[in-house]
Amino acid sequence: MENTAISSEFKILSERDVEILDNVAENVFDAPIEASYSAEFLRDPRHHLCVALIDGVVIGFASGMHYVHPDKPPQFWINEIGVAPAYRNKGIGKGILTAMLAHARKIGCSEVWVLTDDESEAARALYRSAGGRETLGVVMATFDLGGPAG
Repeated sequence: MENTAISSEFKILSERDVEILDNVAENVFDAPIEASYSAEFLRDPRHHLCVALIDGVVIGFASGMHYVHPDKPPQFWINEIGVAPAYRNKGIGKGILTAMLAHARKIGCSEVWVLTDDESEAARALYRSAGGRETLGVVMATFDLGGPAG
């Protein structure tokens, strides 16, 4: 696909916007939207969801949360970024990331961070294009707690 920018609206959702998630393009999220999870996520003031919309359809998103720590100012963690396949390489991911960075700054966070796989060149290129610096020597450990499948 050629790298042609597409005009879309970027919106940080609040709990009043939960119905926006009723109209999501295919393959934006990993799984179908669960209404109870969406409502819970958006009710929590430390959770943040930015969506990209075209004609009222969610074509991309970034989710994250801000947190405080006893010895650090507020920081923001971006959990995930997703864009519908038909809209990739058109500036949507960068627009979402830029909106999320601005939002984190607005709510007083001192730093934003995100993890990705070494092999994910698309994600790494996106983060570099928005001014992100890669940190070497980071290892992520995951723990399966046997909870409900997502």
